This record gives sequence, structure tokens and C-alpha cells, in this order.
Amino acid sequence: MKKSKAVLAVLTASALVLGTAGCGGSNAADTSASSEAQTAGAEGAAAGAEGAAAGETSSSDLNVMIETPVESLDPQVAQDGTSFEVIADFTDGLMQMDADGQAVPAIAESYDISEDGLTYTFHIRSDAVWSNGTPVTAADFVFAWQRAVDPDVASEYSYMLSDIGQVKNASEIIAGEMDKSELGVTAVDETTLQVELNVPVSYFLSLMYFPTFYPVNEEFFNTCADTFATSPETTLSNGAFVLDSYEPAATAFHLAKNADYYDADEIQLSGLSYQVIQDSQQALMSYQTGALDTTLINGEQVDQVKDDSEFLSVGAGYLWYVAPNVGNVPELANLNVRMAMTMAIDRDAITNDVLKDGSAPTYTAVPMQFAAGPDGSDFSEDQTKYAEVCAYDAAAAADYWTKGLEELGITELTLDMVVDADDAPQKVAQVLKEQWETTLPGLTVNLVVEPKKQRLQDMQEGNFQLGLTRWGPDYADPMTYLGMWVTDNSNNYGFWSNAEYDAIIAECTTGDLCTDAEGRWARLYDAEQIVLEEAVIFPLYTQCNAEMLSTKVTGVEYHPVALNRVYKNAVKTE
Repeated sequence: MKKSKAVLAVLTASALVLGTAGCGGSNAADTSASSEAQTAGAEGAAAGAEGAAAGETSSSDLNVMIETPVESLDPQVAQDGTSFEVIADFTDGLMQMDADGQAVPAIAESYDISEDGLTYTFHIRSDAVWSNGTPVTAADFVFAWQRAVDPDVASEYSYMLSDIGQVKNASEIIAGEMDKSELGVTAVDETTLQVELNVPVSYFLSLMYFPTFYPVNEEFFNTCADTFATSPETTLSNGAFVLDSYEPAATAFHLAKNADYYDADEIQLSGLSYQVIQDSQQALMSYQTGALDTTLINGEQVDQVKDDSEFLSVGAGYLWYVAPNVGNVPELANLNVRMAMTMAIDRDAITNDVLKDGSAPTYTAVPMQFAAGPDGSDFSEDQTKYAEVCAYDAAAAADYWTKGLEELGITELTLDMVVDADDAPQKVAQVLKEQWETTLPGLTVNLVVEPKKQRLQDMQEGNFQLGLTRWGPDYADPMTYLGMWVTDNSNNYGFWSNAEYDAIIAECTTGDLCTDAEGRWARLYDAEQIVLEEAVIFPLYTQCNAEMLSTKVTGVEYHPVALNRVYKNAVKTE
């Protein structure tokens, strides 16, 4: 047996924190907020004050703005970054991230890895307890992981155990071919968890801080029936904080320091007070009045504060892109139409004139600055690698468009694009609409604004034509993106399928290349090239979060992978 650390490098948070945002431009889009967003923001700020009172916040509470409500606090059901952040506030997995994004022990005090890389043995720390006083045991992880692959639960992230984590029998269980009890995870005793893999997975330890792998106490879960993780009373904590004020879709909620946390002596905050504010101007106003200690902003608000010492531009890792519904919309099944649309996008205008938050135009299917290869280089450092098929070229776009319409036998085309109700996506969507309609004669794009939860559901069910969406890296490897476009993957929103692509991904996950780092890297580039040549997605930009952070606050950790913000080591002074 040997001790090991995750071998894939992650860029440090400090390297991703910049002093200023991207350059401004003279053609900024209309940044006036809708009445719906303004109302939501005002209600969020008001509710935040009420929530603070209800949760008994103190001066050392950290007051945090989020753009969207939490969708789920069930670690095996949640599927969005906001939910993951909050779940990680009150739950620890086997491992957690240190300040540099590396996997370090958490609930697992130590671990062993077999010489062949197929068996991981985690040793649960003896002082880890749930907030009801029950010890955290290996059985809690077995129960949670079995839930994650249970077809009846239908977790959107079940593939993290099968395709990504390669846990033994996970794929067969998800497909309904085996019982969940046959998953390759065993509680040897109360404090020893054994995990069996199909093939070696170099980044397996880094998966352990992702919420889908977090534990759930079976006895407590069974007392909650269908209400698990919907209130403080139906939620258990084994982490730094305890949920003490929350209801589904709340615009404000609160967590208090967990006195029984094994690392409680290191926790300096008395709690976390969250406020949901969807309008960036309202958020900035709340920050300036002292109601918030940290907030996200964009567009015109960045122009207002970019020279302020409390302004940060933080790499968030998210790739924003447009997904065309290739499988269900005949017009978008036409490659020339798709190529026209991706070549008609002026990504610089979106980042420089609209977002202004440091986000970078992106021309690859894997974003920049989160995954380093065998030689230490950024997988996506070369943003001109696929310039022939992904670039801003209005003339080429017009040629593709003419060919596409001729092949379809039409002269006009109307498409709907679903967009989140949040401030920034609506601004970006409006610019995309203008660019497409200006460059591609006969094209009309209607924007369909939906709450994020509804937009995700529509895209997952194929009930859309175009979708403006994003994906954040769950672990530090290009497969976190490239794995999405395998046939029938739940995040393959466009219902695209390509046998050659599937074969490459299989070769890199379960085939000969899974232990050949350099050969695998080269084949992942081959897979990415197919995605762009087929215009499976229209990449837009790699997101930076423009944030205000009070000088009273230190120790907030920012990561481009899995969990964008971690507050365990944060300190707030008066």
C-alpha cells in the first residue's frame, strides 16, 4: 500500500485573483434591469435583513450575496454551483480543498491506495460527528454513494461515480442492470471505507471534495421521508456551519458556526448570512450600505468600482456557451447553420463591452486556467488552436448561413433561446441576439427568460432550441467538460451523438490511455476538435467573477474547480 496525492495540478487561487477587470468599450449593450429583476433584488435585500434577524446574526457573520436561489441541499440531487457552495458550508466529504485547490484530508483522517491504483481505503476520523451527535461513519458514505447511482433517485451527477470516478459496478447500477448494493464501496468497519475502481483514476482524490460524494446518515434520512434537506430540521451537518434558517427558494437564509465540528477551533466566523439578489445594481447598493460583506457585480457596476481597493476579479472556471438542440431541431441539425452562428459571435464585445468583469473570450470547448497537463501547461492556453472553426468572422458566417438556408430550402429562420432570469445572462443574450440578427440575414432570435431551475429542466428534457448555459469544472481535468458530450450523457443538452467521439472518450477513461498521461492528453485534443468542427456548442467566454469584498474580511478562498467560494477559513474584523 502507498500514500498518494492527486497528481493533477490546479492553478492557485492567488494566480486567478486580478486587480482590475477587462477593458471597457464604447458599444455597451443596454444594461437597464427588467422590472422583474429589480423587484427580485429589492425583495432579496429586504428579506436579507429579516433573515439576519431570524438567524440571530452577529457582527462576525459574513453577509454573502448570491445571484440565484438554492435549488437543492440534497448532496446527491443538487446540480448547480450555488447549491454546491451552500452544501459545502455545512458538510465535509472525505477530502476538502486547501487554499491552492489541492485535495487534503477532511472526514478521512488518512487514506491508502493499492499499488495497482484500483483500491482506495479511507480511514474516518474518530472526532467527526453529525450535528445530532451521531458519529460520522463509513456507512454514511456507502449509503450516500448508493443513492447517487440509484436509478430511482436519478441523480444528474451519477456519472461522477461511473464515467468519471470509475467506481466498480456504478455504470451497471445506473443502467438498472445491477442492484445498488453491489456498488464497489464497502464499510469494512465504522471507520474504514473501501472503494474499488474499474481502472486507475489519477484525479480520484479530487473528486472526494465534490458534493455528490458527501455522506448522508441513513437513519436520519429515513426519518425525513420526502422532506430531506428542505429545512434546518431535515438537514444534518458535519461541517464548519449548521443550517439554522432556510426554506426552499428562500431569498435569505442563515448558517451558524458548528460548535461540534472537529475543526471548530479554527472557525472564526459566527455564521453565514446569505441574500439572493438578482440585480447587480441593487446588489452593489446593498454592499455600499454595509448590508453585504461580499457581492457579485457586472457591466456598468464594474465601471463604477473597478478602481476601488475592495474590487476583485476572480477566476471562476465556468465556461459559458450556447447549446444548439442538434437532435430535436431540424434546422439546427444543419452543420452550416451551426457554423454560421458560432462564427457570427463577437466574443470580445461580450466580455469587454458588456460583462467588464475580467471574463475572457473563449474559442475552445475546454476553458482556460484550470487543468494542467503532464508538462504542466494549461490545456487551453492556445486559444487560436481551432481558429478555422471557432472565431469571429462575419464574412465566413454569412457564407455558412447562405449554404445552410439553401440546404434547408428556406430564406428565413426563427429560433428561441432560453436564458436565465439573472442579470448578466440576459445582457449577454441580448448582445448575441443583436449580433446574430445583424450578421445572418433572415434570422430572428426570440429570448425566452426563465428561472434557472426551469431553464435547466427544459434543456435536460430537450424542450428548447437554443440554450445559453454554463458549466463549471467539477475536478481538474479536461474530461469534466469533454465527458458531457458523450452520447446520452445527461448534460449533453444538444442530444448530439458521434461514434468516433464516444470511442475517444472511452479510450481515455477505460481504455489503454487511462494510464498514459501524454497519450491521453493528445487524444483529448482530438475529441475537442470534433466538438468544435461539429459546432456542438458555441463557446463564449470563461467567467471571472467581479466581486466586492470588504477590507474587514480575509481568508475567503476562491477556486475555479468544484467549489468557487469556501468560507471555512474566513475572518471578519470590526
